[in-house]
Amino acid sequence: MDAEPTRIGVTGHVGLTAQTAALVAAALRELLAGYPPAELTGVSCLAAGADTIFAEAVVAHGARLEVVLPSADYRARKVAPEHAATFDRMAWHAASVRVMPHERAGRAAYEDANAAMLARCDLLVAVWDGQPAVDQGGTAAVVAQAHTLGLPVVVVWPDGSRRA
Repeated sequence: MDAEPTRIGVTGHVGLTAQTAALVAAALRELLAGYPPAELTGVSCLAAGADTIFAEAVVAHGARLEVVLPSADYRARKVAPEHAATFDRMAWHAASVRVMPHERAGRAAYEDANAAMLARCDLLVAVWDGQPAVDQGGTAAVVAQAHTLGLPVVVVWPDGSRRA
């Protein structure tokens, strides 16, 4: 009988400098290299920044990508033009795209998407500078929620990383 795939979710900052994005991408590739592609599923909400960098690393590794979107209007209202092509490419590569039952993006939709992502994971990767939560939808809040659920968390914040 085949083992269930390891399911890794991601949370992280949206605004990363270009240098930080490159450092994070390398760190995520290194982390994922420890998992056979056939036994790995990455779960991402595809926000710009950490979520998408993770999704790209999952796809490049040859693993399965699942996407959880916060709302029906997320692509139209919240994906910036400079992120749209990458968002669409990652959504196309996804084995599944789950849209939360919210018509409009907003705090409740983001919180529900994060909760759904956490519920589907064995491990959370947090691209996080360690700063406290600003709101319930932020990276620190998702990390705290993972800890409450007893979900292991790996923090990725390479030396020299900065938020934009």
